[in-house]
Amino acid sequence: MKTYSIAIMVRNEFGVLNRVTSMFRRRQFNIGCLTVSETETEELSRITVQFEGESDRAKEQLVAQLAKLPDVISFKEFDPDESVSCELLLIKMTNDNETRPQLLDAADAFHAKIVDYTRDSIIFRMAGTSHRIDNFIDLMRDFEILEVCRTGVVSLERGSKVMREMPALS
Repeated sequence: MKTYSIAIMVRNEFGVLNRVTSMFRRRQFNIGCLTVSETETEELSRITVQFEGESDRAKEQLVAQLAKLPDVISFKEFDPDESVSCELLLIKMTNDNETRPQLLDAADAFHAKIVDYTRDSIIFRMAGTSHRIDNFIDLMRDFEILEVCRTGVVSLERGSKVMREMPALS
């Protein structure tokens, strides 16, 4: 399976997310992560989707179908070499005297920040690539993880191009 990442600029209206994600389901793509937010204007939302598929041809068919949705304004497939992507992680760990130094060393090595500290737990925040976050979580499995929460990937194309200035789809 190949992994793809696209951003879809849509009208910020009720039901749009359901119509977009239904297109992925009908085409049998597995969505790995999904991030949705308003953009620099409240009339538009940006949906960033990372998904897996069998072939480039199937992905092209999906994109062609997305372009036909009336709420889709524009879309952009991201080339990892031409874009900046990151994800956010919050991870809550057990805080005990025995493992605390190792937890703090690991967090420091991955540039994770402490955002909450109690006698019983420590919450770390980390932003980075999905791969780097996966590696940090794998390292933390040597200790007691209480809870993990992570966002989907967000991406922007390098350079001065912006999605809202792309020609509208017809």
